[in-house]
Amino acid sequence: MPAKRIDGTSIASSIRQRLNTKIATKQASNPAYKPNLVIIQVGDRSDSSTYIRMKFKAASEAGIACNLQTYPSSVPESELVRSIEAFNRDPSIHGILVQLPLPEHVDEDRVTAAVAQEKDVDGFGSANFGEVAKKGGRPLFVPCTPKGVMTLLEESEVEIAGKHAVVLGRSNIVGAPVSFLLGNADATVTVCHSKTKGVRELARMGDILISAVGEAGLVKGDWIKPGAVVIDVGTNFVPDESKKSGQRLVGDVEFGEAMEVASLITPVPGGVGPMTVAMLLQNVVDAADRQHAG
Repeated sequence: MPAKRIDGTSIASSIRQRLNTKIATKQASNPAYKPNLVIIQVGDRSDSSTYIRMKFKAASEAGIACNLQTYPSSVPESELVRSIEAFNRDPSIHGILVQLPLPEHVDEDRVTAAVAQEKDVDGFGSANFGEVAKKGGRPLFVPCTPKGVMTLLEESEVEIAGKHAVVLGRSNIVGAPVSFLLGNADATVTVCHSKTKGVRELARMGDILISAVGEAGLVKGDWIKPGAVVIDVGTNFVPDESKKSGQRLVGDVEFGEAMEVASLITPVPGGVGPMTVAMLLQNVVDAADRQHAG
């Protein structure tokens, strides 16, 4: 029996609707309640601009104010840091997102670290990341993509406790934090990376298999344990002459093969991607709630 698709697009839409309703309800009694996100873009990379447009559209649907602060690619790092520090002091701003990548002359770690912990809605600051890694940690924000993965599992009523979860990839963006979250949810977690021996055999042990490698078609059907839940975080572009752009987006998983083996699977596109943006918006609303509660 073919696997059931986990519809990240639909789940993300429901989350935006819930946020919109929540914001409208709070504003009715408190007009000052206006969740507000600032996005910082350096340069004019077309891919970054595309991602930002997606965030603006999603924020509008959720009822969240979204502002874009742009800088030329030649901007000094010190100017970016000063701007972030000014946003940190502005009580009308609840979330600050630095759109990556940044130009080579700018230290991404130094710039993102300048974001105040209570406005670090991306969740990549050292304080938030450290709390994610701790058993029983209490981060203000969980990084958006790992949080989206966990929400997809929760919404799909996937049991995590006591299950064996295999994570392919150990990046600070997805692999490492999602492995911490799974462990804190009482899964037994195996993390595979480029130096791991026997990856296929390890992958086949997973009741839950999460691939966040960035290699199109890496995970074949015979990598998957029958009945496993497969979450494909990969975003890879492959040539496709039928598309106007000449390419199409695929994940790490050979989708057709995996459909015949897994019980649940996320498609690419339409799986984890929309959830990443939805979790960003959720984090902004959480930041606004925290500020108004204080």
